[in-house]
Amino acid sequence: MKSLPYLLLLFLSLWACKDKPAPAEPAAPVIGTLAENAMVVSAREEASKIGVEILKKGGNAFDAMVATEMALAVAYPYAGNLGGGGFMVYRTQYGEIGALDYREKAPLAAERDMYLDSAGNYLSEKSKVGALAVGVPGTVAGIFAVHQKLGTLPMEELLRPVIALARNGYVVTEKQAGRFEQYASVFEKVNEEASLYTLGQKAGDTIKNEALAATLERLADKGRSEFYQGETAEKLVAFLQSKNGIITLEDLDAYEAQWREPVQFTYKGLNIISMSPPSSGGVCLAQIMKMVEPYDLSEYGHNSTKSIQLLAEAERRAYADRSYYLGDPDFVEIPLDTLISEGYAVSRMENFTFQAATPSSEVTHGNITMAEAAMAESMETTHYSIVDAFGNAIAVTTTLNGAYGSKLYAKELGFFLNNEMDDFSAKPGTPNMFGLIGGEANAIEPQKRMLSSMTPTLIEKEGAFWMSVGTPGGSTIITSVLQTILNVYEYDMSMQEAVNAPRFHHQWLPDIVMFEPDSFPQPTLDSLSQLGYTIDVNNAPVIGKVDAILRLPDGTLEGGADRRGDDTAVGY
Repeated sequence: MKSLPYLLLLFLSLWACKDKPAPAEPAAPVIGTLAENAMVVSAREEASKIGVEILKKGGNAFDAMVATEMALAVAYPYAGNLGGGGFMVYRTQYGEIGALDYREKAPLAAERDMYLDSAGNYLSEKSKVGALAVGVPGTVAGIFAVHQKLGTLPMEELLRPVIALARNGYVVTEKQAGRFEQYASVFEKVNEEASLYTLGQKAGDTIKNEALAATLERLADKGRSEFYQGETAEKLVAFLQSKNGIITLEDLDAYEAQWREPVQFTYKGLNIISMSPPSSGGVCLAQIMKMVEPYDLSEYGHNSTKSIQLLAEAERRAYADRSYYLGDPDFVEIPLDTLISEGYAVSRMENFTFQAATPSSEVTHGNITMAEAAMAESMETTHYSIVDAFGNAIAVTTTLNGAYGSKLYAKELGFFLNNEMDDFSAKPGTPNMFGLIGGEANAIEPQKRMLSSMTPTLIEKEGAFWMSVGTPGGSTIITSVLQTILNVYEYDMSMQEAVNAPRFHHQWLPDIVMFEPDSFPQPTLDSLSQLGYTIDVNNAPVIGKVDAILRLPDGTLEGGADRRGDDTAVGY
């Protein structure tokens, strides 16, 4: 029998605990859309559904690429396009890998100093708005190159549902309505007339684009040459020249998409396949991951002071190299193997310490200097990931550059034109719209492709496909892709959790670490400030809109569609 003091003590202990809640159960993981066979994740539900419709018909990932890309041009004119360009990285069911560069090019009449006045001052508006900002579009060449090399279904069949979408219309979302309202007056001013996108569409309205449907029908009927030599080419050139542009029929006729070798590198057992120059994405991603590979990120903890500091310092160094070395590989020599080597990564981190921030002034190349610049955060690009039932996987990022590109809308053709000329170094040492500093390697030359941050990426684990990932976000693309990969691999998140997680960004200059607002603990931000980092939690409400697919151990596909947009994963 228990003693009276023991029973009294037991009673008092139970009484003291009677109002205390039971220990909280661990939160269930947030899992994205699951599918057994195939999946498309893109910025719009309509585009993802059309891509999956093609897959269900027996088409492969490359067929779905054509349909998804064109569906985004219809339903997501903010970044989806016929008047822009992009990059694709692919892995076939047999493990073959490759990359396609359908980036825009400078027109034949482009000149190095075309955006400078007589005194050498940079006239930034000229490279951002209007016909002089437009690079020769590559998107149509891109989809036909993919279809010719890797597609299986007829082009007419791939474009049929897209034409129907343009003709029958798509429903405006809340986010989309806000963008239309924001830019409608700009469209009217730049184009000097009203158009389909100046009519004040509200959420729930249906937009039908008959002009775009007609353009797509001509492409389905006459093929690639329709855009680069045919009626569409003639109408496009006439429109641009009426707005004082310099693109000619000769420019269109000379355009070709380029098959490239992707950037490949390893990280703690993963094989990572990403986009090569003229995208800086794969090179910078490789540099950052090689710089942080020797460190135990998982032990530091997700978004801890130590992990943020390590990633920010690696990003600082990679973006400094981006400015100095990277450009169009058809025009400049790039020391790619050295830049992504383990030895170079170690040497770049020699002056890193956890005790204090490394000022960007100590990490510069050449004589490039900059007192201060505001980083313009941008979502004006779009990414989609596709995995088919055969085992083919692709990652594609496509863009007009700025929101609705140059704001020029070819009314008779039904699409916006890019403002990619701003991605050149119009004046070396001067920041572009994303605050990025450019060097001589990215100076304007006729027929040259401008440097990009787009980072479509595929990852293999143990020799098999594991992840497709990418995002829009201007200069934040590279760091958003980086953090998403690490979230899954180092911090054991689901694909959806990895996409949802708050993000931060550093790009060498300006020497600021950008954080998504109300997403990071104040003590963490304070500790970083004490270490010498300049913190900005106000000017990057959204960093990236990642769309990704993860192959789970049992072969199931998990889609991570970014909550920051209208992004949607669809599979079967």
